[in-house]
Amino acid sequence: MRAIYHRPWGRKPRGRLATLAVAALSSLALLAAPAGASTLIIEGAGDGHGVGMSQYGALGYAKHGWSYQQILAHYYTGTALGTTPATTTIKVLVGSKVVKLPIERYVRGVVSAEMPSSWPMAALEAQAIASRTYALTSDAGGSRFNVYSDTRSQMYLGVAAETAATTAAVAATAGQVVTYAGKPAATYFFSSSGGMTENIEDSFIGSTPEPWLRAVTDQYEEPSVSSWKVSMSFGAAGKLLSGLFKGSFRGIEVLTRGVSPRIISVNVLGSGGSSTVTGPELASLLGLQSSWAYFSVKNGKKVTREPDRSSHSTAKTTPVHTPKPAPTPATPTGGPVVSAPSAGASKVGVTGGSSAG
Repeated sequence: MRAIYHRPWGRKPRGRLATLAVAALSSLALLAAPAGASTLIIEGAGDGHGVGMSQYGALGYAKHGWSYQQILAHYYTGTALGTTPATTTIKVLVGSKVVKLPIERYVRGVVSAEMPSSWPMAALEAQAIASRTYALTSDAGGSRFNVYSDTRSQMYLGVAAETAATTAAVAATAGQVVTYAGKPAATYFFSSSGGMTENIEDSFIGSTPEPWLRAVTDQYEEPSVSSWKVSMSFGAAGKLLSGLFKGSFRGIEVLTRGVSPRIISVNVLGSGGSSTVTGPELASLLGLQSSWAYFSVKNGKKVTREPDRSSHSTAKTTPVHTPKPAPTPATPTGGPVVSAPSAGASKVGVTGGSSAG
């Protein structure tokens, strides 16, 4: 099963620090560039892979009065809530040691490591259920363990992570998991969506489409959280993308985008030859917060949009803020009882290799 995190190539950033760090590096690159050199301008939205539940989006919905049932039903299309037995255990790799924990104790050590404990209770409750379900459906270590204790799965900090608020959220949702067609559903989550989440197959390129992991609008994220902009010299970009083109770096041509519109594929252009890479690969190499990105070139005072063959050729970097009433609350109990998976058993979720991060 794939890593849950918003970027499969690195550690989860907290707040705007990651953006500031990238901007600082870009500024240094610009200072080092010769006068008159072209500048690559990248405008984007969101922080993470965009699949499943946006944490900042959940915050927005909770502030607007949505319950945890409504939040989960919004992000995980067509799902219901079931329960897993209190006797369910999760095997966690902590350092080099595998620790076997009761699932509720495990979740208590996760929630505040993944979401600020000061956030509204509905958001914390949604996080508790998403984290519980992810652990239940994960087989990161095959038959040896279910989850890593770090960003390769989801953060687990043990008793040190427990707070009164997050413990209350875990207790209020005890045993509840997200199900699709009566089985646990892989509950990916990430930091911020930029206004829309993404179909799993258009973010985790090559994945099998899953009916509960479809793109949905995300209207309550704040633009200050979701939008970002990075500039770097062509020389700096060429070094980061070295090996993907021949000759000198000439720019980036977007070929296809998903619904959100995160990039699916691009051509990295060179004077002597180009190559095609996926959007997530490109974002990883350039150190971007997400693959929701648009490219321009600045020469002097002139700014020219890079070629974009997708149907989303116009930059969309502001979250959608269309008022939408909360749906009728889902019933939190009475769902199917989910048995704890046996070690090494096939899990509901995404097929294919794991992505670190």
